[in-house]
Amino acid sequence: MRKKYGGFPNNDNSHFDTETISRIIIDMKRGKAADIDGLTVEHLQHSHPVVSVLLSKFFRPILLSHCIPIGFKRSYVVPIPKVKDCRTKAMTCDDFRGIAISPILSKVFEHCLLKQLQSITKLENNQFGFKKGVGCSHAIYTVRTIVDRWVSQGFTANLCAIDLSKAFDKVNHHVVFMKLMRRNIPVEITNN
Repeated sequence: MRKKYGGFPNNDNSHFDTETISRIIIDMKRGKAADIDGLTVEHLQHSHPVVSVLLSKFFRPILLSHCIPIGFKRSYVVPIPKVKDCRTKAMTCDDFRGIAISPILSKVFEHCLLKQLQSITKLENNQFGFKKGVGCSHAIYTVRTIVDRWVSQGFTANLCAIDLSKAFDKVNHHVVFMKLMRRNIPVEITNN
């Protein structure tokens, strides 16, 4: 399927232009941990405007060459305790979740890709995860509304909850690529 895949043409270069990169940098949240090289969002936000020009010239060849710089793959992991009261309980490795601190330039590049993908993908109304401005409380409200409606009409509502947190560690990349190809994502993105 991948050999014959064409996808939508990727003829819109505007997502890697200087203005877009500047806007992405300005909109990034401040106060986050420094990356492995000691750079933070604040460094980019207070830098000379020529940095956005240089990044636009740097990001486009990355996408076209299908080669991510080695520096983008370097990060460090910070263990965050899951339990609320860590003083009264002996903690094990399972009581922590790791947060990977990625390089700030790779985050800017990811935001550029996300902006490009948003123009060619459609999010579903009933999607609550990985969607800006929507979260768990919205999902709970929707489920509660549906259950209340069924119960008020005299029906029984059966619910099933599944914790998929461990499933994200075991993603089948072939399935991800097939889903991207079904959405006609440009070849330049699926090959990276």
